[in-house]
Amino acid sequence: MAGRYVDAKRWSWGWMALCVGGMVMMTPAADADAPLRIEALQRCGNLLTLDTQEFCLDVSGLNGAAYRVKLDGEPLPADHIERQGDLLRLHIDATQAESGPLWIEQQESASNPVWLTLRGSHVIAATQEDVADNMDGISTYVNLVSLIIEESHNGAEEARRLADKYGAEVVGMIPPLNTYQLRLPANDLDERDALVLRLGNEVSVDAVVTEESGAEESIEREPNDTPPAAEDDQEWAANRFLDAVNFYQRRIGRAGDEIDTQPIRIGVIERNVDFDAPDFADYLGDCRADAQRTCVYGRDADKPDGHGTTVAGVFAAAWNEGGNSGFLRGLDDVGPGFDVIVDRNSDAGITANVAASVNLVEDGARVINWSWGIHRVGAIDINGDEVDSLVRSGIAMSGYEELLEEFFLWLREEHPDVVVVNSAGNASSFSSRDEYRLPSSFVTDQLFVVGGHERSEQDVPVNDPGYAVKRNASNIDMRVDITAAACVHGSTAVAGETGEAHCGTSYATPLVGGLLAAMMSIDPALTPAQLRMLLRRSAMTIGEEYDFEPTDADDLTAPILPSERANELNHPDIGRSARLDMYKALDLTVQSLSRER
Repeated sequence: MAGRYVDAKRWSWGWMALCVGGMVMMTPAADADAPLRIEALQRCGNLLTLDTQEFCLDVSGLNGAAYRVKLDGEPLPADHIERQGDLLRLHIDATQAESGPLWIEQQESASNPVWLTLRGSHVIAATQEDVADNMDGISTYVNLVSLIIEESHNGAEEARRLADKYGAEVVGMIPPLNTYQLRLPANDLDERDALVLRLGNEVSVDAVVTEESGAEESIEREPNDTPPAAEDDQEWAANRFLDAVNFYQRRIGRAGDEIDTQPIRIGVIERNVDFDAPDFADYLGDCRADAQRTCVYGRDADKPDGHGTTVAGVFAAAWNEGGNSGFLRGLDDVGPGFDVIVDRNSDAGITANVAASVNLVEDGARVINWSWGIHRVGAIDINGDEVDSLVRSGIAMSGYEELLEEFFLWLREEHPDVVVVNSAGNASSFSSRDEYRLPSSFVTDQLFVVGGHERSEQDVPVNDPGYAVKRNASNIDMRVDITAAACVHGSTAVAGETGEAHCGTSYATPLVGGLLAAMMSIDPALTPAQLRMLLRRSAMTIGEEYDFEPTDADDLTAPILPSERANELNHPDIGRSARLDMYKALDLTVQSLSRER
């Protein structure tokens, strides 16, 4: 779609629009049976302007009747909307508007709401013609790179100067990270690499990021194609999922002891969500009409069992529809309202993931869910075999590492209350080796790393270390903060059908992300360090007792320390790996409200 949007300025408008009371009357007809859906939303036109921004939408089910495009509940002026067939082009005055949900209404129908951000971070994806395989056999961009400019320089001015010097063009940017995307005059990888070398030697350039991804590459997947058909309640029982929902429902708003909860916004770095699935069918239109409910914003997907739909479903899927069951959705009756924003900026790989995360943080997200990760070529799993999934070259990894470092430095300085929850990965590898695994190798209070477990065959109480076992594919070691259930049923196209099981650390991660959002809603003042402390203090254990000396460790997670068990040196949990206890974490959060800090 990226190429389609870049060329959108060349659309011809050989038709006439009639504006009546803010409604737009159009003549093109669409399939009357197709539901009204926004399938794509991206910046278009001049991506470097901030005052007036243009957005291109790909819409299905839009017929010739009058329609409205609403941004945060207010109709856009009809003269700010252009249409050609299923494509809409919006002109937004960013000086007069704010980021918010956008949807389309026509007759009795409303589309899925998407999150339209007016923040300036956006990068473009390469077209198929501008991608080639490098020496490692990995798809890489031929003519698009990103420059991280030294902080002592004005990033925009310096990027333009370098672009003029090398015959390039500035086409994208992440201003808070002083990062600018250039289109190089390169026709092959030899020409690109020569330019990258010269750009990297510029005094003002901290790093050059080369992107290695394909337009439709999966964010994270587990090599195992036949996951166990476990029931959600069996898998999630290992994390006391239902106990946590019942505790929140019972404890929050209790007469005579009300807790003043606060709404929390979550950013989910995924491509899209299937709003035709019964799990998401009631999120259409003005979701925020009920201030206390959970809302989902995202582009529409064409199948219910995609990666994005499943990850978002752990947060927000409806209950009792046969598919997934969202933790935050279970809190609706008493919760303050949670916004789940699904956005990946564009298909431009890791750079786009970071750009989307920056926008979401600036739009108020407190929790960012990263169900993705990459390994360096040559990474070795715990059995000594080479990892062959989601690998990147050393050159690409060094650029990504610099970009992620800039992101976390910016978070620490400008948004110290934000947490990023990251999947440990599914390569049976180690998560703490910075030269071989990103982003889980970063050590910062604001990054939480989640491993995956599954139900064991032992008939033991839920708090027994043997109740759950490590998922074979899950990455491990000291950098993993906690494990959570790796298997979940995906959404379905028909209500009442049981969804297929999906397994991986991708789906363990939103369990932790949703819990952190719930904890923040109870006590918004909790810092990332305090949140980690509460997670670890409340954790149950998993697996055997290991030696937690770093040189010898083969732990599933960082071993539980005496400080995480009230300094009881003989506590039986000491030295064991940590397993998520959602109920106890909420309980400790409520208790913390009455303690002095």
